[in-house]
Amino acid sequence: MSHSAPPARTAPSAAARPARFVLDPAFTVGEVSPRLFGSFVEHLGRCVYTGIFEPDHPTADEAGLRGDVLALVRELGVTALRYPGGNYVSGYRWEDSVGPADERPRRLDPAWRSTETNRFGLSEFIDFVKKAGPQAEPMMAVNLGTRGVAEALQLQEYANHPSGTALSDLRVAHGDKEPFGIRLWCLGNEMDGPWQTGHKTAEEYGRLAAETARAMRQLDRDVELVACGSSSQAMDTFAAWEATVLAETYDLVDYVSLHAYYEELDGDRDSFLASAVDMESFIENVVATCDHVGARLKSKKKINLSFDEWNVWYQSRFEAEAAAGPLDWPEAPRLLEDNYSVTDAVVFGSLLIALLRHADRVTVACLAQLVNVIAPIMTEPGGPAWRQTTFYPFAQASRYGRGQVLDLRVDSPTYETRKYGEVPLLHATAVRDTDTGAVTVFAVNRSRSAALPLDVTLHGLPISQIAEHSVLSDADPDARNTLTDPERVTPHPGVGAVLRDGELAVTLEPLSWTVIRLS
Repeated sequence: MSHSAPPARTAPSAAARPARFVLDPAFTVGEVSPRLFGSFVEHLGRCVYTGIFEPDHPTADEAGLRGDVLALVRELGVTALRYPGGNYVSGYRWEDSVGPADERPRRLDPAWRSTETNRFGLSEFIDFVKKAGPQAEPMMAVNLGTRGVAEALQLQEYANHPSGTALSDLRVAHGDKEPFGIRLWCLGNEMDGPWQTGHKTAEEYGRLAAETARAMRQLDRDVELVACGSSSQAMDTFAAWEATVLAETYDLVDYVSLHAYYEELDGDRDSFLASAVDMESFIENVVATCDHVGARLKSKKKINLSFDEWNVWYQSRFEAEAAAGPLDWPEAPRLLEDNYSVTDAVVFGSLLIALLRHADRVTVACLAQLVNVIAPIMTEPGGPAWRQTTFYPFAQASRYGRGQVLDLRVDSPTYETRKYGEVPLLHATAVRDTDTGAVTVFAVNRSRSAALPLDVTLHGLPISQIAEHSVLSDADPDARNTLTDPERVTPHPGVGAVLRDGELAVTLEPLSWTVIRLS
């Protein structure tokens, strides 16, 4: 498909002084968990129907999964896939989603004011995960909004017990002889939020989560469990919620969840570009709360973080659309289909850097969501699938961000923001492949107009060449990929990087996401 050429680049002015940092393999943050590159499939809008599942599509396989989407999912490199919600899970009846598809009930979904057909259910999701690549695994949420301990146990037995019981034999009768082997489970979703069906206080949720966790461990002591943390750092109950919930669940769960979305508001692009300042603060404050509870309990255990919803999301647009009038319970309506710009992709890359910089404690993370709904992949019913601008930073981080995160301290020029005060122009991290010794630098220049010289000192690293220098930027910061122009924005080769005598010198383009692979 043809697409227009991007505008010609002009030589930008440079920042007043270079940014600098040192890379030394003796100083590390921690090992990157493969689950850091997870994503999220919710029954919301067109994520499932005409997203990953469209039986009449020309590329659909025998199970109705879109082949073009599966190819892009594999290219994206997603790992843990969270399902089925999200807000949707708080009204979810798991038994509606199993058995012959043509016999499954249609239900109203109050979370998104839609009608759920259940044509795509649990078995279909597990099939999708298997086809998404060898690195993919399911991450299942249980309904603790309108249901509880008994239903969680029933779902666990149906999904994971080999055979010989009513529920496991029912799964076999439905055509799935082998158990699904789901290891990672979310104990509800955003239960701190008044918008959540079955919203609870921290005390109510903490008790329910503890009892559910205890029961699930009686079926399988090796399950990994995620307790609901705060839906954002801005919640009035933030930190107090985590402390109360963990006081009940500390010895029963492995993770506490974090959710955060960012958007440009009131034309304040400088603050938007610094969104990762809030994300890093959120992570560090939750770690502090977890460790405080652990100290109070005199526990040697460390609770890790599951940042299982994160993205750029223009929530204000959705709220305006929702306020315009009630939905008439449609099937798979077009909801939350944000079209991402270069600016959005740079912020998105910065959020990835924030996650990597805290890889010692953030060991699960899920980009919300995977297809069509605030997603890196877009589709048209019966038509093509294409990559949004945000696809590229995620795919590069998933591919090259494996190994040890190096502990780097950035010395950078700064700029002033309305929301976060003085912020460094450079946001960066580096990951060392422990097998090959190769190092990948991920860097964002937050300046909207000035190039940023960067000097990197390499200590104790046998690096001899620049294997790749890739940049995502554009003369038009609002450029984006669309159905009619799906390759308007793609990464391009960087120029001018020099490696000499243990020093890397490069100039980062304005408003850019840069990946430099050193081997």
